[in-house]
Amino acid sequence: MLLYAVTDRSWVGKQTLYEQVESALKGGVTCVQLREKKLDQTAFLEEAVEMKKLCSKYGVPLIINDNVDVALKCGADGVHVGQSDMAAGNVRKAVGDKMIVGVSAQTVEQALAAQAAGADYLGVGAVFPTSTKSDAREVSRQTLKDICAAVDIPVTAIGGINKGNISALSGTGIDGVALVSAVFAAENTEEECKILKKLSEETVSK
Repeated sequence: MLLYAVTDRSWVGKQTLYEQVESALKGGVTCVQLREKKLDQTAFLEEAVEMKKLCSKYGVPLIINDNVDVALKCGADGVHVGQSDMAAGNVRKAVGDKMIVGVSAQTVEQALAAQAAGADYLGVGAVFPTSTKSDAREVSRQTLKDICAAVDIPVTAIGGINKGNISALSGTGIDGVALVSAVFAAENTEEECKILKKLSEETVSK
């Protein structure tokens, strides 16, 4: 959970998404979430199979966003769902005990419910203003701290995090950070990830 990269196709340009993810893996990301809101099921599955091979090469888990079917078919390590997607308990039943289940949460109540339903980790945010997700509501620092204190599973902060503000999350109790544009909009993704990983380690240890 330390440095969790969430893909975003809108930043594809000089590199393909595959090349971007490989650069992030070389830079030290510890988890990759494949998020595709606009690809059809067949294209998403084909891409997921390739990404699973790539992530396995680097010994990093691949999490599929919001699509249990694709996660199961590509042999992903896990699946992540939001509050408006399939309920965490139903996801756990669908994927069994061996797959990682992540759930988005914005309140202590949501966090506790997700944990009780079998979630392995939480994604909490948006902790800062973000343009990546248009419907993202901000979560206060106090709420983030309260969620970390309330649950026994890892908490990953997400939303608007970059190298300039990541240290502001020190002391909240998080186990890592999930990043989208800070990774995939970078001029040099590999080098940026090396910097971000060091900053994340420092943030989590405080």
